[in-house]
Amino acid sequence: MTARGIRRTKELLSRRELTVVEHVQDVLAAVRERDHLGAYVAVAGDEALRAAARADELIRDRGREAWWDLPLLGVTVSVKDLLQTRDLPTTRGSLLPNGRPAQDAPAVARLRAAGAIVVGKTTTSEFGWSASTVGRLAPPTRNPYDPSRSAGGSSGGAAASVAAGLCEGALGTDGSGSIRIPAAFCGVVGYKPSFGRVPYYPNGADRLAHQGPIAATVADAALLGQVIAGPHPTDPDSGLGSLDSPRDMRSLRIGWIEYEGTDPKIRRVTEAARDVLLDEGHLVEEVQVRCHNLYPAVVDILAATEAAGTRPEDEELIDPGRLHVVRHGRTLSGVAVIQAEEIRQNLRATLRSVMHDYDLLAMATVPVEPFDAGAIGPDWAADVRDLLWLAWAPASYPYNMTGQPAASLPAGLTSSGLPAGVQLVGPVGADDLVLTVARRLEAMLPPLPQPPAAPPVAASTGTTGERTF
Repeated sequence: MTARGIRRTKELLSRRELTVVEHVQDVLAAVRERDHLGAYVAVAGDEALRAAARADELIRDRGREAWWDLPLLGVTVSVKDLLQTRDLPTTRGSLLPNGRPAQDAPAVARLRAAGAIVVGKTTTSEFGWSASTVGRLAPPTRNPYDPSRSAGGSSGGAAASVAAGLCEGALGTDGSGSIRIPAAFCGVVGYKPSFGRVPYYPNGADRLAHQGPIAATVADAALLGQVIAGPHPTDPDSGLGSLDSPRDMRSLRIGWIEYEGTDPKIRRVTEAARDVLLDEGHLVEEVQVRCHNLYPAVVDILAATEAAGTRPEDEELIDPGRLHVVRHGRTLSGVAVIQAEEIRQNLRATLRSVMHDYDLLAMATVPVEPFDAGAIGPDWAADVRDLLWLAWAPASYPYNMTGQPAASLPAGLTSSGLPAGVQLVGPVGADDLVLTVARRLEAMLPPLPQPPAAPPVAASTGTTGERTF
């Protein structure tokens, strides 16, 4: 492992056992030489080393005080290729040209302002359309525990970069599970904040997309989430604070959901997390949440948005899978989209009622094991013409529809040796509660073994920010 987690890295830097320049050089070299998973599409160059040198000057001048107002000083982070960066190319996973200005997205700017050093851009599906990381721009991102399997998506590169030790933390996006799904597949922590807690620019008309961190531990994810949160003038939805946590954190009411089609291998792993919650003194009850026609509504909302932003003359450059979604979106009437929004409102009402009875919900993050690296889903959902490209992840997209905070953390390995995640979901604004319970649960679960070491890759680059495959 090249990266060490945020806390360990800060300890080494503060004790002067490692300089920031040495650390960043080590991480950049590892990305260029050992990224056999396809986590990165662009690698940082001299700008990252200049930032590292400035960080070393601060540490020499101020010692440990340097971290008082720069909590991420010297920490390496990756940024999903959907998000704009000033010094690295942003392709959005597409062959289509990106006409947006080369400037940092608000969350990226906040990471840098806190001292973090961006070491590269991570692989995504085109515009993040699928919950895998497969596209025309780059090879699929592979699972660090079994490279023949998928890393999930669409923040698959982000999750793989953390799991493989190629950065301490990653910034991802989550429109229907794109942070939590790859976090579960890759054995790391993924946190989707409440809608509006972290500014998202440019905004999406569907109001499904969130930005959030992926990290090795809940504490690291919470720190990254704290840094990037807060209002920003470019996002009118941003600025949501946190609700007060329940007075008695020792005995919470937790609703346990098992979604239809859960693989027995996943169930065996995640049930251990449920037992831990019970042993901790929480009331854990099985609960069902039903909303008629929810998946078709999600498909229609997403497809209508994709179609609205896609010109017919660009079709030859579009990912073939995404093109099927776009063409479905062109068949939808305004009435159909409004009806889908009515289903969303029904889900919000249903879950608000459920959350009146429970402090948190808990469940397997993904009910299936990681599938083939080149597929967009399990065999029964792998043909995009069936529009089932998200149907295999029923624990993810509902909480984008409602805007609730959700965190996925590793629950263990299945009998196949693949990670399985457990997800905690809270009421809108209860991010601190979700993260507090996730941190306690993490401490009680056995840590995952490290994924196998990566062999060297043949293709590498200098410091230009361009990646060769």
